[in-house]
Amino acid sequence: MSRTLTYRDALGEALREELDRDQRVLLIGEDIGAFDGAFRVTKGLLADYGEQRIRDTPSAPGSIVGIGVGAAMVGLRPIVELMTITAALRALDQIAVSAAQARFASGGQLTVPLVIRSPQGGGHQLGPTHSHTLESLVLAIPGLLVAVPSTPADAKGLLKSAVRSEDPVFVIEHESLYGARGEVPEGEHLVPFGEAVIRRPGRDLTIVGISRGALTALDAADVLEREHGLSAEVIDPRTLRPLDLPTIIESVQRTNRLLIVEEGWPQGGVGASIAALVQEQAFDYLDGPVMRVAGAEAPTGYSRVLERAAQASAREVAQAALAALGR
Repeated sequence: MSRTLTYRDALGEALREELDRDQRVLLIGEDIGAFDGAFRVTKGLLADYGEQRIRDTPSAPGSIVGIGVGAAMVGLRPIVELMTITAALRALDQIAVSAAQARFASGGQLTVPLVIRSPQGGGHQLGPTHSHTLESLVLAIPGLLVAVPSTPADAKGLLKSAVRSEDPVFVIEHESLYGARGEVPEGEHLVPFGEAVIRRPGRDLTIVGISRGALTALDAADVLEREHGLSAEVIDPRTLRPLDLPTIIESVQRTNRLLIVEEGWPQGGVGASIAALVQEQAFDYLDGPVMRVAGAEAPTGYSRVLERAAQASAREVAQAALAALGR
């Protein structure tokens, strides 16, 4: 059985279920308690679970993540919320060194079962300081798992799997998806890491969409079918580390073309990494170069017009697909 939930409520439900399931789980973050969280994901949790498990903090990302790392090392299961992914820049040492490398540096004696949740992405006129899309930054850190759910069901299932991981996990939530609605299974619902999903089967072209880019890719596939009679296969990786490369490769072997859609900057982006891997492992199946659609190579402007211009629309993705097909 399934119900329709918002992305926000699916995340909140996952938090409640994990708090109920395991007394070692606690939440740490800025404004997550009395204020119910900047995006209302943690609404009502302080009243239901108390200050010992829902810990409000000052605006100090390095300290917030550092406390989470220490708590994880001594046997707790902390879930840290950063108000925006920009805050991760001020906690990079704790994330990249203390959390991600502890198991390796200790020869396996220490584990850090820490979850870091953070929203990212443009669309809310927050200007160049809070509109970043930084999957590529955290993806570059060995030892850190990275999830990018695009639907309410995946948001819940991936978050629950993250809480149960023995390795640190960065769950990246797109700000524009919190109000999105979708079917979410009732009861225990886990989404395993490293398993992509084919959102739409197709034969003419493979489109891999990252985070909200998966939804943009689906809209573009509709345009391609309706206006050009083309069938695009849309793949949502769901996790970037581990990446389900075999599913992407198998799709490219069928369609012989690949387009990657992301909102981050193209230089050194997630799409560049996936493109390189496909070129290495499926070169003989490609009938043309791997194409990418990404955000503008510039800071995000506060102006709504500038912000929209920096983000690819479904029609722009469809045009890129046509170019990939030589049309």
